[in-house]
Amino acid sequence: MKRAVAAAFLGWTIDAFDFFVLVFAMSAIAKEFGTSIPKIALTLTASLAMRPVGALIFGLLADRYGRRPTLIANVLFYSVMEVASGLATSYGVFFFCRLIYGIGMGGNWGVGASLALESVPTRLRGVVSGLLQEGYALGNLLAAGAYFAVFPYWGWRSLFFLGTLPALITILLCATVEEPEASKAARSMDWTSYRKAIFGNSRLFLYLVLLMTMMTFISHGTQDMYPTYLRQRGMNVNFTALITAISTLGAILGGLIGGHLSNRLGRRKVMVAAVLLGVLSIPLWVLAPSTPLIMVGAFLMQFMVQAAWGVVPIHMNELSPGPLRGIFPGLAYQLGVVLSSSVGYIEAVLGEQFGYAASMGGLAAVVLLVGAVVIWAGPERKGASFLATPSTLA
Repeated sequence: MKRAVAAAFLGWTIDAFDFFVLVFAMSAIAKEFGTSIPKIALTLTASLAMRPVGALIFGLLADRYGRRPTLIANVLFYSVMEVASGLATSYGVFFFCRLIYGIGMGGNWGVGASLALESVPTRLRGVVSGLLQEGYALGNLLAAGAYFAVFPYWGWRSLFFLGTLPALITILLCATVEEPEASKAARSMDWTSYRKAIFGNSRLFLYLVLLMTMMTFISHGTQDMYPTYLRQRGMNVNFTALITAISTLGAILGGLIGGHLSNRLGRRKVMVAAVLLGVLSIPLWVLAPSTPLIMVGAFLMQFMVQAAWGVVPIHMNELSPGPLRGIFPGLAYQLGVVLSSSVGYIEAVLGEQFGYAASMGGLAAVVLLVGAVVIWAGPERKGASFLATPSTLA
């Protein structure tokens, strides 16, 4: 059980680390390849665009051949593409590597979450859910640390090699993990029955996509442009980095606490309460008159956002039918990422017209309130047996 959780957590953390090192090193990469920063930023878009493809491919493999071997293949795949990115000799090669890397990134979350959550007792599902989700925030923090400690001495290419050792540890951990009993039933289905199960649950899947679209609107809408807002308020680089780190700490704590509370209070109740409290955090988050209060607002906002997100892995896995638990959560998640990917652009356009405080505060209020409605309107199966394998859900 512990090894399954550790393998899934490390896999998602390294995946996030591998993604965010590019965010920090864009200027240096653009300079070496003699191209513009926007063209390097386009490689981020390429990775994100391929995430649903990865969720589909690795989700199908996980349902048909097992969570453990699929996670091993996934970590190996994205690690190879990360190293290849560090060895790229031109912008074209680098773009291709980041495009293909996105397939691996998209496949990791769903497979890892299914492996871990099917391996733990029901009473631990909530806290493990929060722990898994915050691997993403930890990966971001580790990328920032690597940029600070390694980049000045070894350059940008070294950043793409750093994840290989923890990736190897993750693969070795996976090799010692037993395949969850809950996943074995899915592999007993033939392809005809598997396809019927997918189409029989199409309404549920569309709801999961809508849910994840709103959740990613909430997370990216409160994270991506916040450093720009801080700079617009006159914060220097050091204060911007400090406040971002404080908000990330809030995110990690919120995810752990939200996931834990959902075991007692219910998945939807905790998620709705968290996003509504996020609405109440908006004045401190973007309208606070002093830097200390902004720090408090940044902490509270990300605490609430990730308190809701910490419930997502277990909520999605409990809602997904057993034979489809490899593909449903991950694919819905990644489609939600694609559908909400415009939020940063919308905030930037509105920010230029009305100011970033009004833009971000107003948009955050809208997506948080709509998100609360979508969460509450959906089903919940807290504590559902993962050994049950219905072909459809009522």
